[in-house]
Amino acid sequence: MKINLAKSAGFCFGVKRALNIALELNRGLGPIEMFGDIVHNDCVVRQIKKTGIKKISRLTHGKNKTLLIRAHGASQGIFQKAAAFGYRVVDATCPMVKGIHKIVKAMETQGYPIIIIGDKNHDEVRGITGQLSGKALILNEHTPLPISRLRRMKKVAVVSQSTQNLEKVLRIVAQLKKYISQVKFFNTICRPTMTKQQEIRTMPLENDPMIIIGSKSSANTKRLYEISRSLNKKSYWIQSKSELDPRWFKGVRRVGITSGSSTPDSTTQEIIQAIKKMR
Repeated sequence: MKINLAKSAGFCFGVKRALNIALELNRGLGPIEMFGDIVHNDCVVRQIKKTGIKKISRLTHGKNKTLLIRAHGASQGIFQKAAAFGYRVVDATCPMVKGIHKIVKAMETQGYPIIIIGDKNHDEVRGITGQLSGKALILNEHTPLPISRLRRMKKVAVVSQSTQNLEKVLRIVAQLKKYISQVKFFNTICRPTMTKQQEIRTMPLENDPMIIIGSKSSANTKRLYEISRSLNKKSYWIQSKSELDPRWFKGVRRVGITSGSSTPDSTTQEIIQAIKKMR
């Protein structure tokens, strides 16, 4: 049985950067707080928790405290409130997500209504909408297009959550162009995501089964699984070696493996070693 690991498997640049910032923070700065999880991976969350960084749900008095902004970014309101409360702010937002923030702010200034293609409740999307003075329209493949509203728009600027499926994004953009005369589309899907998605469009056709590794809260891992599953029904999304089923590998000659952008290499290697023992 041959195990084929995707070249793009594992941490992306933005996640590595955020983790390095978190782990290298000077503990002499006082308590360090953070909204939610630094990335969507349970192993990484446990690692960060051990450093003493505290997860919070709201800002309080921030004197002598540090607020760490996660890789997904945050709204302008969070930065403003943190400054008002006296926090020292350390920004670990992925630079590619920062780029999306700059685009939407610039387009809004030029008078363009903003459409975001993404998951409404995802932290990254909330951070993008939080850059705007007005409201953005959020769309994805699971929501019907508000056609009457679209017909009233003369021009729009469109961006996407950085981990979206490019094919689905382009389909939505094509639909928007049927109702809006001027659609200025910015492909803001990050390069690591596109590289992972390119690999996952061929690997399921060359391997049986496909193992997709990542937390269930990881949006980019979800996309990889969805694409793989559409090409190979024997695609399995797992978070740890304990979820492996020996029946998946019975009589199998080639196993394909990839992992999401927030999945540690150590988790992937543990799963690979466990699969080797199932021969």
